[in-house]
Amino acid sequence: MKILIVRFSSIGDIVLTTPVIRCVKQQVPNAEVHFMSKKAFEPILKENPYIDKLHLIKDKVNELKQELINEDFDFVVDLHKNIRSAQVKSICKTKSASFNKLNVEKWLMVRFKWNRLPNVHIVDRYMETVSTLGVKNDGKGLDYFIPEADEVDIKETLSLDEDYIAFAIGGQHVGKMLPKEKIISICSKIEKPVLLLGGKKDASRAEHIAKRSGKHVYSIAGSFNLNQSASILKQAQAVISHDTGLMHIASALKKKVISIWGCTIPEFGMSPYMPGEGSKIIEVKEAPSRPCSKLGKGMCKDFACMNMIDEWQLVEAL
Repeated sequence: MKILIVRFSSIGDIVLTTPVIRCVKQQVPNAEVHFMSKKAFEPILKENPYIDKLHLIKDKVNELKQELINEDFDFVVDLHKNIRSAQVKSICKTKSASFNKLNVEKWLMVRFKWNRLPNVHIVDRYMETVSTLGVKNDGKGLDYFIPEADEVDIKETLSLDEDYIAFAIGGQHVGKMLPKEKIISICSKIEKPVLLLGGKKDASRAEHIAKRSGKHVYSIAGSFNLNQSASILKQAQAVISHDTGLMHIASALKKKVISIWGCTIPEFGMSPYMPGEGSKIIEVKEAPSRPCSKLGKGMCKDFACMNMIDEWQLVEAL
C-alpha cells in the first residue's frame, strides 16, 4: 500500500508527525511510506528510516504535480490541513484523511478564554487520521535521527568536559520567548555550564545574554546547523526551552525538558511529548490575558505570562 503523509512546516510540527510515520510503516502490511514537505525541512526527514521517499517543494504544490500523479497513491494522510494540502489531495484523487486543527476551539480560548479544547495531544490527533488503516499509537514517542556527520564532539569543539545545560533561547514568535534580562537572571542562577542554542537570528541575542550571565554561559546560537544542535541537545544533562522546535527535538531524544510557556499554552496540544524523566512545564497560569494568541504572535502590554515566571522554580526543576 502506497501512502503519502503531508506536513509542510514547521520544525516542531514535523517532528511531532514521526510517530505516525513509524507506526504506519510498521503496522500497515507492505506499506510504502512517502512524505511531502518543504525543501527547507529536508534535514529533519532525510535520515528517517521509516520514510521510503521524500517529495519536497520549494513553495508551490504544482512543482510536483506530475510526480504526485505518477506515484498513484492509495491513501493520503493530511497532517497540515491547509490550502496546499487540499491541493495535494485534489491532485492525488484517492482516499484521504485529515487531522482536526481545532481552530474554532483555539479561537474561543484566545478570544474569550472559553476552554472547549479536548485534553488530547496533537500527536494523538495526528494518529486518529490513520486509524482507518488499523494503525494505533505504539507509545514509543517521537523520533529524531541525527546523521553521523552532524554528531558534535563537545569536548573537542568547546573544550567542555563536564555536564552542561542546553538552553534553547529562540522562538518563532516574540510571545513565546522570555525577555533577555529574564534569561540572564536564570542563567546566572545555574551552577553548571549553560550552552545557549538557537538559529542565526538568535546569535546577537545569545551573545548579549552570555556576556552578562557569567563565564559559565556559552553563546553558540547560529554556529551549528539543526542536526548539530540536536546532537548538542542529546549530550546535555537537561534542556531548557521555549515552545519551539528544539523543545520537540529534545523530547524525541528523551531528554529532561524544562519547557517555558508564555502567550501560548500546553492545552493547545503542543506540550513536550513523552520527554525524559523529570521534565517540567513552567508557566504562569494566573496571567489574565493568557493565551494571547494560538501561535504566540500576540503579546500583552505587561507580558505578565513571561515576566512573572518564577526563576527559582525553573532552576530547581533542573
